[in-house]
Amino acid sequence: MLAGLSAVTGAVAGPVMDRVSAEGVVKVCIWPDYYGVTWRNPRTGALQGIDIELSSAFAKDLGVRLQYVESSFPKLIENLLGDQCDVAMHAVGVTPQRQAQLRFTSPYLRSDIYGVTTRASRVIQDWSSIDQPGVRVAVQAGTFMEPAMAQALKRAELVVVKPPATREQELESGRIDVFMTDYPYSRRLLDNADWARLVPPPRPFHVVPYAYAVKPGDDAWLARLEAFVQAIQADGRLAAASSRAGLSEIAVTPGKAPTPR
Repeated sequence: MLAGLSAVTGAVAGPVMDRVSAEGVVKVCIWPDYYGVTWRNPRTGALQGIDIELSSAFAKDLGVRLQYVESSFPKLIENLLGDQCDVAMHAVGVTPQRQAQLRFTSPYLRSDIYGVTTRASRVIQDWSSIDQPGVRVAVQAGTFMEPAMAQALKRAELVVVKPPATREQELESGRIDVFMTDYPYSRRLLDNADWARLVPPPRPFHVVPYAYAVKPGDDAWLARLEAFVQAIQADGRLAAASSRAGLSEIAVTPGKAPTPR
């Protein structure tokens, strides 16, 4: 049995935990393009971000090796249900569509939706400029922004961007006027592109909790992940990791009021 499980949760080993224990390795799905979360630095090739740090801490707590499996939001459910990985640790938004097929821990981050446009844009001045006739609004395929904006937009045109195309390329080329993203990804543009401008909502628009995801059918494994989330919230590891990643504003830590919906 993995270290500390029964003492923390009172649970017995399940199939995923048995395999992790027997193989001595935990397989963690990540999306290596998620700035601040699970991002591969193109200059060094090194992975960095809050969930690189926390997944390493999780493996250390379990006493096993850590193996990353490169995934994405469109592949998330397939990878988990197909046992390509034991857990997805890349700030997975908890949406009804995903809850129908996966199981989640308590949230450790929360983010609203933000717009990103160019500093030179004459079309997008503020949030009220987005849902207007003739405006092309992009979202990344498979992210929670896709169904949220499909429901929210009444006048603008929704553009779903799929790899190898990127939202940044579409915006810089002028094929879209604005793209919608979350707080962590918006930091990528603001930290690295002097042409980008953030368009925040004037009030909470569509706040989504982020958690770790597993496939259904192993309550003991989910309980072990839940115990980890509670531990990092209580012992300061979450606060420290979110600070190093520039995500303190959206971290769910003790004593911090939840982000209003």
